[in-house]
Amino acid sequence: MTEQTLITSAPERAARRGLLRHFIKNRDGATVVEFALLALPFSMLVFAILESCISFAAEEYMQNVTDDFAREFRTGILRSDTYTQAQFRNAFCDELEVFVGAGCPGLSIDLRHFDTFAEAAALRTTVNSAGEIKLSGGFRYEPGPSQSKNVLRVFYAWPVLANVLRKQMSTLKDNKTLHFATATWQNEPFDD
Repeated sequence: MTEQTLITSAPERAARRGLLRHFIKNRDGATVVEFALLALPFSMLVFAILESCISFAAEEYMQNVTDDFAREFRTGILRSDTYTQAQFRNAFCDELEVFVGAGCPGLSIDLRHFDTFAEAAALRTTVNSAGEIKLSGGFRYEPGPSQSKNVLRVFYAWPVLANVLRKQMSTLKDNKTLHFATATWQNEPFDD
């Protein structure tokens, strides 16, 4: 390169500064630029709020379904001789499919009976570092007889979709969070 190409003339520099000043002072299109700068964060915030609301509503709905099935077990409408574990899971899944995918992937149900509420309170649930749910005694389906104490626990691995919330909401592997519902009751004297 020659020395002449590296050195710009004073009029060229002034023209560039004038162009820069004109660009800074010109307000045509400022709204478009401001919208472009704010649209992405605003959209991310809206989607994060929507996902949180849907997740909360799904967990509340799952609690309502759990309470409904607990009521049917408590009154003797559902019993171990009328519903197998697979039939119970399918019936529960049919209710949840409003919020979750067909077949309820990620749904786990534990139903047990006890002689006392103290035994029921001794149940332990942990989630290990791999995101697996561990129950004391494993998952079971043991609806109790008349006047027994029962605990129904339902777990669902809810997928977190919004990138903004994945780190904050994900408690399980594969960007999922744990939804949990429980009901504890004493069966009525429904034996004939």
